[in-house]
Amino acid sequence: MQGPNLSEWALKHQSFVLYLILVSALFGLASYFKLGQAEDPSFTFRVMVVQAAWPGASAEEVERQLTDRIEKKLQELPGLDFLRSYSKPGESTVFVNLREDVDPKTVPDIWYQVRKKLQDIRGSLPQDVQGPFFNDEFGDTYGNIYAFTGDGFSHAELREYVEDIRQTLLHVPDVSKVDFVGLQAEKIYIESSDAKLATLGIDPALIINTLQNQNVMISAGDVSTETDRVFLRVSGDFKSVEHLKEIGIRAGGNTFRLGDIGKIYRAYSDPPTTRMRYRGEEAIGLAISMKAGGDIIELGRHLREAMDRIEADLPKGIDVHPVSDQPAVVKSSIGEFTRSLMEAVAIVLVVSLLSLGLRTGLVVVVSIPLVLAIVFVAMRMAGIDLNKISLGALIIALGLLVDDAIIAIEMMALKLEQGWDKVRAATFAYSSTAFPMLTGTLITVAGFLPVGLAKSAAGEYTFGIFAVTGIALVMSWFVAVVFIPYLGFHMLKAPDAAHQHDEHAVYDKPFYRRFRALVAWCVDHRKLVLVATTAAFALSIFSFRFVQQQFFPNSTRPEIVVDLWLPEGSSWKQTEAEAKKLEAYLAEQKEVENYTSYLGGGSPRFVLVLDQQLVNTNYSQTVILTRSTEEREALIRRLEERFPAEFPNARVRATRLPNGPPVGYPVQFRISGENPDTLRDLAEQMAAVMRQEPNAHNVNLDWNEKSKILKLEVDQNKARALGLSTQQLSFNLRTLLAGTPITQFREDNELIDIVARTEYANRNNVGRLQDLNIHIGNGRYVPLSQVAHVNYQAENGVIWRRNRLPTITVRADIPAHVQAPDVTNALWPKLQKIRDALPPGYVMEIGGAMESSIKSQNSINAVMPLMLVVVITLLMIQLQSLSRTFLVLLTAPLGLIGVTMALLLFHMPFGFVAMLGVIALAGMIMRNSVILVDQIDQDIAAGIAPYEAIIGSAVRRFRPIMLTALAAILAMIPLSRSVFWGPMAASIMGGLLVATVLTLLVLPALYAQWFRVKKT
Repeated sequence: MQGPNLSEWALKHQSFVLYLILVSALFGLASYFKLGQAEDPSFTFRVMVVQAAWPGASAEEVERQLTDRIEKKLQELPGLDFLRSYSKPGESTVFVNLREDVDPKTVPDIWYQVRKKLQDIRGSLPQDVQGPFFNDEFGDTYGNIYAFTGDGFSHAELREYVEDIRQTLLHVPDVSKVDFVGLQAEKIYIESSDAKLATLGIDPALIINTLQNQNVMISAGDVSTETDRVFLRVSGDFKSVEHLKEIGIRAGGNTFRLGDIGKIYRAYSDPPTTRMRYRGEEAIGLAISMKAGGDIIELGRHLREAMDRIEADLPKGIDVHPVSDQPAVVKSSIGEFTRSLMEAVAIVLVVSLLSLGLRTGLVVVVSIPLVLAIVFVAMRMAGIDLNKISLGALIIALGLLVDDAIIAIEMMALKLEQGWDKVRAATFAYSSTAFPMLTGTLITVAGFLPVGLAKSAAGEYTFGIFAVTGIALVMSWFVAVVFIPYLGFHMLKAPDAAHQHDEHAVYDKPFYRRFRALVAWCVDHRKLVLVATTAAFALSIFSFRFVQQQFFPNSTRPEIVVDLWLPEGSSWKQTEAEAKKLEAYLAEQKEVENYTSYLGGGSPRFVLVLDQQLVNTNYSQTVILTRSTEEREALIRRLEERFPAEFPNARVRATRLPNGPPVGYPVQFRISGENPDTLRDLAEQMAAVMRQEPNAHNVNLDWNEKSKILKLEVDQNKARALGLSTQQLSFNLRTLLAGTPITQFREDNELIDIVARTEYANRNNVGRLQDLNIHIGNGRYVPLSQVAHVNYQAENGVIWRRNRLPTITVRADIPAHVQAPDVTNALWPKLQKIRDALPPGYVMEIGGAMESSIKSQNSINAVMPLMLVVVITLLMIQLQSLSRTFLVLLTAPLGLIGVTMALLLFHMPFGFVAMLGVIALAGMIMRNSVILVDQIDQDIAAGIAPYEAIIGSAVRRFRPIMLTALAAILAMIPLSRSVFWGPMAASIMGGLLVATVLTLLVLPALYAQWFRVKKT
């Protein structure tokens, strides 16, 4: 390498190099213990939820008048990927999804644009619309969730304790937010019989006005004297429920006590919004999220200390139950990966010691912690935490970071064996191979460029692979040319004269003679070798179709998530009954550690990759913690067998937690068009086709069944004659049936709604509806049947849309041993007949894991040209020849032979992470090719005949190339056991093994054929 010889510099400044070694080790050790720890790497949730309420409107009215107006305005957003929404009676929810290539730093500004744009159209929305409301913290993760149960304590009493605990936890270091889960709002209900009001001739509005006027908070002014300003306070606010009962209502010349007119009591929201149950007991939860940049392990320690103090002070009967303990999971996960890292270190050490000898191997051994120490410092400075991605990347890097050290120390040992002095031997590697080593290292790093620059959620999730391996490889070259010469100078002994050999004698051993003969045979029969290699490559391409495809594997966490959906329009009580039925079964299962049910909504996002569900009355979610992954699988099988018989009227699915960005159902197909009825017919046809696929289970539509409604056909002429408007009728009915908040009871820092409604027997009796007494003014009442006729009808309970078009998604689950892309690819041609017959304006698209995989693949493909340019530029700088550059590039795909073989042999799928490994594998292969081609060119330049240079270079480079490949391959063994990393490890192991052999045997033949080298 031209320029100053860094190895020579290191030997001239040994004290300073020793100082650098010690400082690197100390800072690396300190940085390791200060690195943040997390289960998953963070990635930006580019989703915002916009919700609005329009009480009284049907789903169709909400869709046309509210959802569509919101979506039309949001289509102007910069960086918008698609809008997805659902409209339900009185409720609109829009999911704003940004493109995955949107810079995370610009996302907060885009969310501000959402608020601003919808504020601009606020005046054009229908009257009485509440909102819109915005949730741009949809991706917040609550790693710790605690459930509080109180035997003998009411919900309100338990709430007081939990509120105090929340205040305490907010002061725990690294805690960002503490949110309530399953908290029930208190209400004060005034329930009266419509028949009694009619008999007494009391106008319901009179009760409402009386309470509002007495409870109003209006300034009474103040009196200013010469020295003081004295405020006037007028009493009138309610002191208690008993106080409410004593309020007098004057009607028809009589005064009635409110407690005599109706029943007044304090209770909770009826029906509830969301509730939490722990092992079948009513509970209140606290969900805790960590501050950005915090250490989850430290947070867990602080929380345990705080909870120990809190539990000691709680009264008997109130129990605390950890529902989600992410610090414990992360600690176990980090420990498992750390053990894998130590195993990989041990493997590389054994390889180095056995192959290089004790002293030479020890030099490589010392280089490993030095490189890792520098990497830890860089990770600390870059804000990269220890998580499953960065730790896996460290293991990948471990097999590569010793390459340069092995090459450098092996060459030094060789030169010492040939009789060179220590200084000359230590500096020879730099002058002869430092530049090709650096080029090869940078090419390997460039192989990870698509990972680092991919603009997608999956790319952001796996960014640590590029960052950590890139840092490790560059630092390994620095260590190899600066630290290794110093260590070798002090640790290696020059053999005595009797054991010194000339350069040729070193390779004049039986093994090398046999290997030389093999290389010579390949060069002599180059055409046969190249044809056979091409055939093997073609066979691997053909065989790759038999490799299962996946996006990301499921998590190995022991949780099971059970989603239970009832038909649209189902009541809260029915949802609760079905959830309790599931709980009763789980209570008897030996595999279950605990289980937590969330009624009316989903669990808080306790892991980043959870597919979180919003509030829905007809939905419940149960999170089951099993004792192990094996018991998890056994319980899932039993649950799936039990669901159809036990829950015939519900859609129930049991799933594992995913790895990577959440996608919901693994297999999905969307159909979009204007007419919901046409959509439903087409979706049913699609579902029928999907149900014939053996690997598609639990096929369902995201909206299908209609909700029951009672249509009141008002006789407008008769209503006008009675002085009754549609607005008055609707208000009367809402007050009687659902209840109307009329004012608020102020208690300490709480505001409790006072709600007026009719008694229970009338609210929940459809047959009694026509007999309800409707107030028409002046204390007069008429039965509802006199002004309206009741018709039983059905309407859409929910309308899903995508980019302003009604859209139905047909979804399916798959068996555990099958991959979603394989099932999707099998079904897509079978749906061709339906696609061909689609009416104009209707579109069918692929969704689910396949769609996410395609997006991620496209983000990788977008960076591939840059990677190729970088690699070719590096090759040109090193080889200074287009022909030699192209020659090296031809070796890059050879790894696919081994990749296909390994994946098929070990029955492993090819997913996003494995794809990243294959791309990086190409860089590793080209690295070895560069070093070999450079050695051939150096020999030819030194006057050696081309034929001999080809064979001799392959023989001389055999040991360092095989040792570096062997270290990388064997270092993958600990990762091969991982569900997440296993396919990538198998790909690299198989690909690198085959490609290394081909590099040493096929590349010489290819070089000889390319440059028409003749035998001499």
